[in-house]
Amino acid sequence: MIPDTPLAALRASKLAAELDDAQAQALAGVIYLRDLKQGEVLVREGTSDNHLYVVVHGTFGVVKNHGTPDAVTLNTLTNGDFMGELGFIDGLARYASLVALGQARVFGLEREALESLLPQHADVVYRVMRAIIRTVHDIQRRLSMQSIELANYIYKQHGRY
Repeated sequence: MIPDTPLAALRASKLAAELDDAQAQALAGVIYLRDLKQGEVLVREGTSDNHLYVVVHGTFGVVKNHGTPDAVTLNTLTNGDFMGELGFIDGLARYASLVALGQARVFGLEREALESLLPQHADVVYRVMRAIIRTVHDIQRRLSMQSIELANYIYKQHGRY
């Protein structure tokens, strides 16, 4: 079953891993659900976006040069994956577009909406940031392992492909 309320979607995500019921309620009050159709662009390459998105249902492509003959899918993201976590924090422009690869649902959290919780719910903001850092750490760990595997492959092949 696809979560159909912000609270249900939040509870099914890693973003709520450390939140108790009251904290989850507070955070659910500032997130929103969005449904996308096949091929719909959630965030376009080169634009800034102050949102953290979490895939509630479906699959998204991280696509460089979307809409051109040079388009390349760099990664695919599925249920539970975070999208735009670094742009959410630093506000820099997107390196690639986020494109729905079928019917999809996300929940979005705007940076300013999260910051609005600071006066009354600083603990929620802290726990959300911990969840983001855990996700980024996992990505960095995976990239490091892939880099080592690639270097080992090249070394064992003596540079031949």
